[in-house]
Amino acid sequence: MVNSIKGIFISCDVPMAQFIAHLNNSLPSSQRFIIQVLKLDTTCMFVKPQAEQMILSEVSKFRDQLSFAKPA
Repeated sequence: MVNSIKGIFISCDVPMAQFIAHLNNSLPSSQRFIIQVLKLDTTCMFVKPQAEQMILSEVSKFRDQLSFAKPA
């Protein structure tokens, strides 16, 4: 018998993967969203579909914090 799980595949660079893993680990175990991180390539992960908007929002906030304006 084959078991299947619906999810979203995320591929990103190492720092972003670590940030997403940190988000996941900061939640209570009942709310964690990472289903699986690929063993061969830790920059790819499979997450629960209901976490998509939360991940996008948190990544956007994180990127905004790291943005710098060019001095005039």
